[in-house]
Amino acid sequence: MALPKNIVIVEDEVITQRYLQDIFSQYAIEVSGCFSNAVETLEGLKNIECDMLLMDINIQGPTDGIQLARKILNVYNIPIIFITAHNDDETLEELLELAPYGFIAKPFSKKEVIINIQIAYKRYLTHVKMCDIKEEVELNDIIINEKYRYSFSLGELYDGQKSVKLNQKQIILLGVLAENINHTVSYNILVSKIWGGDEIADSALRTLVYTLRKLLPDLPIISHSKVGYMLSTIKEDEHD
Repeated sequence: MALPKNIVIVEDEVITQRYLQDIFSQYAIEVSGCFSNAVETLEGLKNIECDMLLMDINIQGPTDGIQLARKILNVYNIPIIFITAHNDDETLEELLELAPYGFIAKPFSKKEVIINIQIAYKRYLTHVKMCDIKEEVELNDIIINEKYRYSFSLGELYDGQKSVKLNQKQIILLGVLAENINHTVSYNILVSKIWGGDEIADSALRTLVYTLRKLLPDLPIISHSKVGYMLSTIKEDEHD
């Protein structure tokens, strides 16, 4: 069961605070902070660990829970679950704008609290994982032009978000050119990488490049006569 290690409670009712603390103690979840207004919360978050935040909408002070959540999300990446006795359409519409990880209506039971926390935290961990994967993929991408990008981590060419289907030799050719982006790769190196030690016709590489260009006419593969080929991110008029 995926549960946060540390939770911060923002609730101005002492009875509710204690009830939540009692629930969390039964699941080895530490309440790292318990606050009743926005000022205390913002100051407290600077110095404590927080894996999740339970936020009552009606709290002490001029700043309500929704306004406080906006301020927190501008600074911290913390999953927030709202708790409130108000579930009118206007309140729910405001909450949906923040895309919260959960909503618990008062009065609530221990089971409702734990189930909501478990679901919310699992969603949060999945979101973090997907962001990490996306960041890793993007770090290993080369933007070739407005149409194409090449992913080193996946060894694939993308047209927008769609992977381009290539045969094995086209994949190898494109991979070698991408590794040497904006630099000419000699015929000998390309032939060696693609065919190894196999004997091939002199026209084999030219034919392979031709088929790739025909399949992907917007892919900027530049020919350098008697030298080799280059995959370019530079516009043609900038080569001069």
